Amino acid sequence: MDEVVALEGRRSGLLTIGRPRHLDWALWIPGTVLVLLLGACFLGPQIFGVPGPNVVNLGVPHVGLGAPGHLFGTDELGRDLLSRSLYGGQTSFVVGISSVAIGLGLGGLLGMVSGFTGGWLDSVIMRVLDILLAFPSLILALTVATYLGPSERNVILAIAFFTVPSYARVARSGTMQFKEREFLLAGELSGAGKTHLIFRHVLPNIWGRLMTYGLLTIGVAMIVEASLSFLGLGIRPPQASWGAMIADGKAYLTVAPQMALVPGAFLFVAITSLNMLGDGIRSRFSGGELW
Repeated sequence: MDEVVALEGRRSGLLTIGRPRHLDWALWIPGTVLVLLLGACFLGPQIFGVPGPNVVNLGVPHVGLGAPGHLFGTDELGRDLLSRSLYGGQTSFVVGISSVAIGLGLGGLLGMVSGFTGGWLDSVIMRVLDILLAFPSLILALTVATYLGPSERNVILAIAFFTVPSYARVARSGTMQFKEREFLLAGELSGAGKTHLIFRHVLPNIWGRLMTYGLLTIGVAMIVEASLSFLGLGIRPPQASWGAMIADGKAYLTVAPQMALVPGAFLFVAITSLNMLGDGIRSRFSGGELW
């Protein structure tokens, strides 16, 4: 029966598969930039042989761009900016991906259960999530981060917490589109339980939109992490973080602008690539539909 139900889902066009294209620049360009940036952040320190992010050399503070041994210069403690930017990228990507994974898993589950079950449970879940959505995302993350204290783990939890309502709404919307379709009704008539139907038949049909939305929100999560670190509520020094590096560099904009501009440029490229890739995937697989 599972095979019959899955076949009916495919025949109904519920599993949206994009048509192959010879070359899709909207996907290839940001995707390539993102892969190169990820490779530079996670493999670059070993490949380029840069010093550790916390190696202090008080004899060479504020070295400018292109200096021997310090391509992007150094900060006020003589720490290499290229090294700290690469390690800061590791922190930003880990926080962004981890927080989105947690928020997507919890929010997606709540949304599917809410949309498929309906009734009073749907009303309770969505009203609670509506209350969370009423708070500005950064204010909500600031509140959670302040309560938990500054650390990488707490930043991940704070960002994941405020992303749950949006993922739940996306999952609920997709679930309600499919819950009355024939292939799910056939599954119910065959005796399949709600848990089986949700994970075996609903989830595969909404997985694409959840992943696309998740990809778009990784950039948002990275911006929130940078904002929290900029305000001193995120990553603790001396651990490198793009937001914390920008905060440290703002006091030296006149004498050493590279201290803020270098991590800011890395953050800009990462966020722009993620947003362009997410938009490209959404346009390619769903005709530009907004969820």
